[in-house]
Amino acid sequence: MNARIRFSSEEYTARKTKTLHAMQKQGIDVLIVTDPSNMAWLTGYDGWSFYVHQCVILTEDGEVYWYGRGIDAPGARMTTTLPPENIIAYPDFYVQNPDAHPMDYLSGILIEKSFASAKIGVESDNYYFSARAMQSLQENLPNAEFIGATSLVNWQRAVKSPMELEYMNRAARVIEKTYERILEVAEPGMRKNDLVAEIYHASIKGTDEFYGDYTAIVPLIGSGPEAAASHMTWDDGRLERDTGAFMEIAGAYHRYHCPVSRTIYFGEPTEQYRRVEGTIQECIEKTLDYFKPGNTCGEVANVFYENLKKHGYEKDNRCGYPIGLSYPPDWGERTMSLRGEDRTVLEEGMTFHFMPGLWFEDWGFEMTESLQVTANGGACLASVPRELFVKH
Repeated sequence: MNARIRFSSEEYTARKTKTLHAMQKQGIDVLIVTDPSNMAWLTGYDGWSFYVHQCVILTEDGEVYWYGRGIDAPGARMTTTLPPENIIAYPDFYVQNPDAHPMDYLSGILIEKSFASAKIGVESDNYYFSARAMQSLQENLPNAEFIGATSLVNWQRAVKSPMELEYMNRAARVIEKTYERILEVAEPGMRKNDLVAEIYHASIKGTDEFYGDYTAIVPLIGSGPEAAASHMTWDDGRLERDTGAFMEIAGAYHRYHCPVSRTIYFGEPTEQYRRVEGTIQECIEKTLDYFKPGNTCGEVANVFYENLKKHGYEKDNRCGYPIGLSYPPDWGERTMSLRGEDRTVLEEGMTFHFMPGLWFEDWGFEMTESLQVTANGGACLASVPRELFVKH
């Protein structure tokens, strides 16, 4: 089998069948999939081509087409098992041309395939589907009915297959190695960009067995007062003594992610850091048992929030989300959330980034775990010490 084909043909067929059933429930004849994570999940397509318009098309009779820029068609042939006639390229004339749009060309193809009056599902609230793309489809297919299907494929990805779980476990080995390197080299006075360079090197080098893929989010690092902001990236500022810094990073393998966040303190940790460390450790332990099939996302979240409140802290944002296969700009799957209002029922084989980060007025603390839902509760994928790291 081609080394770039990550799953068996049987697994791709099963994924297509699940998606077709979901399409039928919504009355969709043709599904246009523009999210690169969903494109990869359905076909295996893998390439840094999502800065131009591309999609996978799934029809009610089970035909699957890749559609994209001409120079990216060879990548589709290398990473998918689609027959050559199902790999459709548009001319470069349509690339970033204000007077023409790739969806104009796609509309012509849909008309040729007798879908001019079809019920067409579109991922209308997706990073990669623009207002101009929607306008083009509506103008060129005036007799079609467009149906919102933003998360249709995402929901089919919720329960991971054995091979997907294997890839996530390999990503966990990568993040373990990355933290080993961080603890070797991080020290007071180090420039943040130098630490991030070490993170990049370790996370891409991976282990002797498993390489590291690029992650959907760049390393996030907040030190000192900047740790009050949850999504800061690095600059050339130095890691100061007697301050803490959180790192939100992930290992990735074949596009499957295992995020793990930890906080490091340079010097002797203050009482407030130690208090939050102990609180989060306890809350994680008490919550992990509830990641079992049959419980809801809201029930899991409320266990965490209630235990957190007993220690005098409150968190006004969600404490986790599903993870798996992802492309930039996000490694979350954008379906369920670990928040009190979410009534989604957990199933065995779901995977989450359990994210009990706390951000205060002038500092922050992150200690998170990626886990799998099992009959015995949440099984953490990575074995990174769950503690406040200290470097003097």
